[in-house]
Amino acid sequence: MRVPGPVGRPRTRPEAVAADKAYSSKANRAYLRRRRINAVIPEKCDQQANRKKKGSAGGRPTTFDPERYKQRNTVERCFQKIKTWRGLATRYDKAPESYEAGLHLRGSIMWLKHITSIT
Repeated sequence: MRVPGPVGRPRTRPEAVAADKAYSSKANRAYLRRRRINAVIPEKCDQQANRKKKGSAGGRPTTFDPERYKQRNTVERCFQKIKTWRGLATRYDKAPESYEAGLHLRGSIMWLKHITSIT
């Protein structure tokens, strides 16, 4: 992933990664920690139980920022709204140009609905 900035080389390391419980493995967390990326991933119940069962040898609980996790939920809901179009959800348009055009069209319609609901 590349994050372009105003000047110079684009950043390749995000500040944080938000994911659901399926990505809460020790290996994923270690990889993110090595790259100095904050992991916004809730811990699975069985992982919590195993850690607590080990006592002090189980280590500290993982850090979790619920406010950042709420932002992840907002992004997921936006993807679901985009996927209500069958062509975008099933990737019916194989050409990248036509898929991108559909994506822009769906985004424009969502934006227009948002603007008309406010006024």
